Amino acid sequence: RSVLFFFHQELAERYAPLLRLPVSEVGGALESIRAQAVKRGRGNQTFRETSVATLELLLPRDAKKDPKVRTYLETRLDVSAQQVVDRVAEEHGLRSIKLILSGRTLSAERRLDEQGVKNHSKVMVLRVSDSELKQQLTEEEEERRSQEESVQRTQKGFQILSERDGSEDPDTTPFLEIADQKGNPLKIPPTEKKALILAMGFHEKGRALMKRKQHDNALCHLLQADQQFSKCGSALLSSVDNYAVLQLDIVWCYRALEALSCLEDGRSRLQRAEDCFLRCYGEQQERLLMIKGNTGREEVLFLRLYLLQSLLSYIEGSDSEARLQLSRVESLYARLRPDSEKMAQLMALGFSEREARLGLRASRGDLQEAAIHISTRRQEREELKQRERQKRRTRMEAISALMELGFSQRDAARALHHADGNVDRAYAILLDSSQDAQATNNNTEGGASPEKVEQLLYLGFERDSAEAALRLTGGDVQSATQLLLDSQGVLSPELLTPPSTSSSSSTPSSEEPSSASSSPEDSELVSEVLEDIAPHEEDYLDLTLEEESELISAMKAYLHREPAHT
Repeated sequence: RSVLFFFHQELAERYAPLLRLPVSEVGGALESIRAQAVKRGRGNQTFRETSVATLELLLPRDAKKDPKVRTYLETRLDVSAQQVVDRVAEEHGLRSIKLILSGRTLSAERRLDEQGVKNHSKVMVLRVSDSELKQQLTEEEEERRSQEESVQRTQKGFQILSERDGSEDPDTTPFLEIADQKGNPLKIPPTEKKALILAMGFHEKGRALMKRKQHDNALCHLLQADQQFSKCGSALLSSVDNYAVLQLDIVWCYRALEALSCLEDGRSRLQRAEDCFLRCYGEQQERLLMIKGNTGREEVLFLRLYLLQSLLSYIEGSDSEARLQLSRVESLYARLRPDSEKMAQLMALGFSEREARLGLRASRGDLQEAAIHISTRRQEREELKQRERQKRRTRMEAISALMELGFSQRDAARALHHADGNVDRAYAILLDSSQDAQATNNNTEGGASPEKVEQLLYLGFERDSAEAALRLTGGDVQSATQLLLDSQGVLSPELLTPPSTSSSSSTPSSEEPSSASSSPEDSELVSEVLEDIAPHEEDYLDLTLEEESELISAMKAYLHREPAHT
């Protein structure tokens, strides 16, 4: 240190005359440069070992206790700018501030490293003006309102779909059918079916938003899906993997949003996902193997599960547990990572990228087996389409046969639906309801005889009102007269309309909401939500593993350094 002192003294004496400054002032400046260099060197070493960067903060003048003293902040760069804003505001007694880097305002939601912030970056801290603060609050309110509207529209759209029973023409009135892995419709109680359709609908919307990197909005929809799943029976949830996949997606959004406050909830959700997978697939995935013939495609779900568990263990400070789980992840990743050469060969045979990726995973990387698997899956989907087309043709032929017997198309379709496609049973339903409706109609019409109508007309009432009043009072002239006097001779349009003789009013379907009278707004909502339903039934398994690869690399970097958990 004495050598450095004499070296600084020599430099100060040499340059002081040239700068026309006192030797002491030049010496002080040189010492300051040396101290900054040492601090920078230590900062570089700290960053290499712990990923904790040192930022220089350029605070507002009135916020600095000593204008000559520089202000530094140590932080990781994989945190959001909002977290740094909160720290600076708390430590320096500031409110409503923003961070500026190289003339650009840092986005509060995005991470520092994504916005070009590096170790030793100089970040300017500026107060936000009242007008800017008001605009910021307005934008946040608009975003919140937009999210709420999106959730409401999604709920309304799938609510409409959940109330449709498939009795209408699917070309003009789309409906959703819940099926098993083979495409066979499942018989589910109506209340539970509605909740399940809403749950799966919110989940699909959330996944679509996740693909667009709108994780905040996606999380709102995924949590709504979780609420709807809670209305389904435990037996149903344990037999399908949808609920487990939803839990994974929710925690994946927590990770993307860096919502550390949801750490405990994330841990419990991952446990629920793992338990559900075990019940659904079997301890050794034997049930999955029996149903689908292989387990390769579903392994990406376990990769994501173990990766999230590793991340949570690291954040909680359990590095040994995190390393153990990460080793399982790396083993799975090595097996499931797409082989570009094999992918290219399969795509050259006319298969899509999705088919190639899923086929290789199903066949454990065997090229020939993958080609066979993809061809078999294509054939199964085509056979399912043919069965659906044949089912539709048979249905239309049955409706035509019932219409030839004098029934309307709508009544014939609904009766056929309630008869599970049996024409004879549908005819019996229509015949019984027609006879009941006719008997009711005869009773009401008998009361409104021409003589009684004339009596009311003589009293000055209109014919339509007189006939309606007699129908409503069972033909009692005195009661009909009193009804008309009470209503000043004017009955509501609903009361003026005679009861329909249509069989649909008495069929069992009258207990369910009718989808035939959907408004243009309803049709728009249905079309909107249907756009977000993945066209491929295995879309949730078609992970490219790009995001997982980035997180694996980050986890390895974290765990190979001395941890400084933040």
